[in-house]
Amino acid sequence: MSPRRVTALIRRIVAQFRRDRRTLALIFVVPIAISALLGWVLRDQQTTPVRLGIVNDGGAAGARIAQAIIATRAESSIEPLPVDVPASTITDAEARSALRDDRLDVVLVIPSDVVAGLASATGPHLVVMTQGANPPTEGGQVAQVRQVLASALASAVPGAVAAPVIEHQTVFGAVNQDPFDALSPFFIGFFVYFLVFILTGISFLRERVGGTLERLLATPVTKGEIVLGYTLGFGIFATLQVIVLMAFTLMRVDVPAIGPLGAFSIGLAVPSAGNPLLAFLVALLLAIGAVSLGIFISTFARTEFQILQFIPIVIVPQGLLSGIFWRIETLPGPLQPIARALPLTYAADGLREIMIQGRGLAASGVQLDLAVLVAIAALFVVLAAGTIRREVA
Repeated sequence: MSPRRVTALIRRIVAQFRRDRRTLALIFVVPIAISALLGWVLRDQQTTPVRLGIVNDGGAAGARIAQAIIATRAESSIEPLPVDVPASTITDAEARSALRDDRLDVVLVIPSDVVAGLASATGPHLVVMTQGANPPTEGGQVAQVRQVLASALASAVPGAVAAPVIEHQTVFGAVNQDPFDALSPFFIGFFVYFLVFILTGISFLRERVGGTLERLLATPVTKGEIVLGYTLGFGIFATLQVIVLMAFTLMRVDVPAIGPLGAFSIGLAVPSAGNPLLAFLVALLLAIGAVSLGIFISTFARTEFQILQFIPIVIVPQGLLSGIFWRIETLPGPLQPIARALPLTYAADGLREIMIQGRGLAASGVQLDLAVLVAIAALFVVLAAGTIRREVA
């Protein structure tokens, strides 16, 4: 082994990186930018009030507890707990309706035997209801309500020593459902967007580098026709990709044991409360938008590696800001308008409304999500057509 030859190879790699400014930015700038964005989101999240409704089945005793909750919320010592409680209690039907319509975040049901339960060794059985559409967010909201409830019970029933037993119910889905069932709409949207973007960006780059695009520009074919044709062509494979992903997520096939091979299942069998075809339409529109974005971005790349360099710039921020991990309302103020302009935000919201909340095409939220996804896909088609230019193959 020759140290001189090894050193020559090392110098060649260093020189190559020094000439590639994009790679240097990927190594030094992008990690700092993403870490700064993540730190900004985590450290400067806004505190939004938890809208709490109270269903009082406990008569006068329950009313005292409800008033104690309201009074506890008003105390300065409890101010860090952002729980917004209405001045009066509501019925169970009104509470469930308010949860479905997103007018309340959490509902506390005070049972008729609450005082006797507090005096017993086991404690009273209280019910806390949430939507069931976003388990991570709702878990934090329920924890805040628990803290306010503990302070209220201590002031309303001073002699009580037993802590209440909290039963968590949801109006959508099941509270004990698989965590992936509740998060699957977000992951479907993210994986569709990510995979289709990579597929289109690299494929269109090969068309341009291989000279195909240059030859097309020498014909009477317009730039708009080129972009639309490629968008629809790549859209066929994007459609197949969405079909495979949706089928694997929503269905399951049980394969019996065959010889030495044991029985196994293919698919995740995630339940969908709404029409799966409508969920497929949302995912498909997101994929078409990713196709247009991939064509647009590929015009700024010279190699396939440079396409991959756009992932932390285009894909990662959308994963952080589109409501998958944190509610958009809790993001720092300057980031909220950005989050509401991202296609993945509307796809994840639409898939959640359809698959978890069971909403249909008549719902205004679903209509808005579909309209925005169509508009974003059309916008990137126009941008891609405007950036295509003739170049030497």
